[in-house]
Amino acid sequence: MMWKETTTQMISLFHAMEVTDLHANLFHHDTGFQLWLDFALEVRQKNSYLFLIGNGASSSMASHFATDITKNGKIKTHVFTDSSLLSAVGNDYCFAELYSRPLQWYAEAEDLLIAISSSGNSENILQACRQARSRGLRIVTLSAMKADNQLRKLGDINFYLAAPTYGLAESCHAVILHHWMDMLEVSAHG
Repeated sequence: MMWKETTTQMISLFHAMEVTDLHANLFHHDTGFQLWLDFALEVRQKNSYLFLIGNGASSSMASHFATDITKNGKIKTHVFTDSSLLSAVGNDYCFAELYSRPLQWYAEAEDLLIAISSSGNSENILQACRQARSRGLRIVTLSAMKADNQLRKLGDINFYLAAPTYGLAESCHAVILHHWMDMLEVSAHG
């Protein structure tokens, strides 16, 4: 595939991106981003936590943006990327509870969870969202690939792109996160 084809495909994916709520109501892209920003501003105002989770490249994105959100957005963040924590939860419980267990231990009702999954069907991400919902957290999801993925049904705001590959999904998710982060940073300094 040529570079121009890749960038053209990404632009098409962004234009066709669907932003929905928990009841599958469709929002304009800007409305979805504004609601997400409002959630984060409420977390900052209440001095609550913003949790970010993902697997593989999505985990590294979660870690990257946790730093940016804390440093530039002035919001306390937490990611569960410590190898001791991950290996203990995976060993003592199971991999499917990798994020739900720590959320059970740390999360409070006024916190916010950002769940990133290219497939939208990773069981540990799904269980974490269910745990977050049971604890009263708001949830924002980023998913891709198949339109019927389970994750896009679990968030208060769900950003979905029909990206057919991990490379496109991860690249698009990074752009979405950067766009939202830029909005958050302006609000922190404005």
